[in-house]
Amino acid sequence: MSETGQAGTEISALSFERALQELEKIVTLLERGDVALEDSIRYYERGAALKAHCEKRLKDAQLKVEQIVLRAGGEVSTEAASFE
Repeated sequence: MSETGQAGTEISALSFERALQELEKIVTLLERGDVALEDSIRYYERGAALKAHCEKRLKDAQLKVEQIVLRAGGEVSTEAASFE
């Protein structure tokens, strides 16, 4: 297995939800322990790439979130959220 899954989908083209769903399936397969060693390695590599993709999607979404700010004069505005 490369950066594409069984359906030939590039990881970068997957939505967060689809990537997470595929990652959960891989984890389930690996936890069962009945997958051949070579297949396990390929699944693990794909899973690691899916995990990284999901983390990137979450970080990108986090950067887009805006928080509402009430300024001193009562003016309401928005600004990029800071989560630190």
